[in-house]
Amino acid sequence: MIDRPTVDKIMDAANIVDVVSEFVSLRKTGASFKGLCPFHDDRTPSFSVSPVRGVYKCFSCGAAGNVVKFIMEHEQMTYPEALRWLANKYHIEVRERELSTEERQQESERESMFLVNEWAAKYFEDVLHNDVDGVAIGMQYFRSRGFRDDIIRKFRLGFCLTSRHAFADAALKAGYQKEFLTKTGLCFERDNGELTDRFNGRVLFPWIGVSGKVTAFGGRLLDSRTKGVSQKYVNSPDSDIYHKERELYGIYQPRRLLPSTTSSTWSKAIPT
Repeated sequence: MIDRPTVDKIMDAANIVDVVSEFVSLRKTGASFKGLCPFHDDRTPSFSVSPVRGVYKCFSCGAAGNVVKFIMEHEQMTYPEALRWLANKYHIEVRERELSTEERQQESERESMFLVNEWAAKYFEDVLHNDVDGVAIGMQYFRSRGFRDDIIRKFRLGFCLTSRHAFADAALKAGYQKEFLTKTGLCFERDNGELTDRFNGRVLFPWIGVSGKVTAFGGRLLDSRTKGVSQKYVNSPDSDIYHKERELYGIYQPRRLLPSTTSSTWSKAIPT
């Protein structure tokens, strides 16, 4: 856990307008700054940031807090993760203290979910590029929709085989626990204990947070299967590391090239 002197140094250095502006387009209004709230579907600027008080508040949905809470809520990070994000932004050396047993368990579970998602993203990418069906079905779909190779690679697009158990079997064989395959929503467990792939037969769009970690996936049915189907897209369910209404698809890739670009410039690419 980050020690108290380091926390104090981070809080002294963090400028809430500077931080929030990385995700929300703000305009100065009097002593405050206003913009569209990132925590709900805001159509009129109801999100206010006070640099004097160091807090934000949405007068529509009620979201409020300081700079650390903003990063926690917006990026779905724990308190220590948000502090580390801020420390990295302001080039502050982080000094640690030993975690309690409960803190270690919570941190371990979240990290396990991120590890499973990262492995899954690589698995789906590999299927898309190297599996016979992945190339013939998934890659053909992307090419038919005009996706360039560099875009496919940059956004880490993938494909899940049509078999309902191919991914689950591969993940279990690789040593990943059933608990985290279901907690991340990659699989769901039937009454008989059998794991079933949530995204079988779909092309995959990983949701990658600003930290570069894979938080979730969106899967789309191929055109040949969408006739009469109301749910063309399936997203990972909400979890400890993902809440769809607070996520912005594609925020990581442009920010690698354009650090000053605000998230309001980018729209969600995966519809519900």
